[in-house]
Amino acid sequence: MSKTKMGLGLAALGRPEYINIRDGIIPNKTLVAFRENAFSVLNFAYKQGIRYFDTAPSYGKGEQFLTNWNSKYQHMDVILSTKWGYTYVADWELGFSGAHEVKEHSLDKLIEQWQISKKLQPALNIYQVHSTTFESGVLENKDVLNQLYEIKKQTGLQIGITTSGLNQTEIIEAALKIQIKKEDLFDSYQVTYNILEQASYDILKHLLQLKKTVIIKEALANGRIFKNEKFSHYQKLYDVLDALAKKHQVGTDAIAIRFVMDNLEPTYLLSGASSKEQLEQNMKAQNFKLKKEELALLKLFKTAPKDYWEERNELVWN
Repeated sequence: MSKTKMGLGLAALGRPEYINIRDGIIPNKTLVAFRENAFSVLNFAYKQGIRYFDTAPSYGKGEQFLTNWNSKYQHMDVILSTKWGYTYVADWELGFSGAHEVKEHSLDKLIEQWQISKKLQPALNIYQVHSTTFESGVLENKDVLNQLYEIKKQTGLQIGITTSGLNQTEIIEAALKIQIKKEDLFDSYQVTYNILEQASYDILKHLLQLKKTVIIKEALANGRIFKNEKFSHYQKLYDVLDALAKKHQVGTDAIAIRFVMDNLEPTYLLSGASSKEQLEQNMKAQNFKLKKEELALLKLFKTAPKDYWEERNELVWN
């Protein structure tokens, strides 16, 4: 029904607090409980047919959970991806007042984190620069780029970038130009795209035409597609999503996910579910298809990128 395959991201599974609008249910936030839940959701995802799993060192214990799960079950058909460039520093402290993760796109950080991340092999398929920006200088750091190329040649991995923010398109355009020994360095691009943030559509379609791997994150706009009194300016969108959800007998999450699948047709779309119940609801997006007029209606709700990212930056960790 769709070219897009669903995957599972561990951003919310690996740490007790995350930038998301939660449903009011407060989970047990002990490390033991999170590990048990992560394994439970990973096993459920696999049984439901999901084969792509994405993590990062900055996802709390997310990379460790995925490594341990992968070592225990040794599924031969999973595709794993991880990242480098951010370090988790909140140390499981609830209500941590500072930045929960710290960016460092240095050669030393790449070498340090690769030594741990490579334990995900041989199931590891994609290795990504985490949250690529012009400010970090990573796209101009020849030592880092050459090291990534060496990892690519030694392992056969796809090397990718993830990007967020106002200038996603410009960052992708810059990354596309990077070649080493007349070979494109980057094969994979993980990007935010959803009903509210559609600015990267043209460049993402171009990537797909180039046979690059396109991975979509934050398809639910960090929970902003769900009815919330704090976001009254989305009331018309909520009404449309509610009507479509009733028509297709799914939740609004499935409508938002299906919009990305049908409108963009990326390689993968990541669910950020933190429970089996959420994942089950997300996966209902695979059971129907939106009509052209329904897609056209949802496309009308795109926001100005500046407004979208300013609003996202104001979301709190909870």
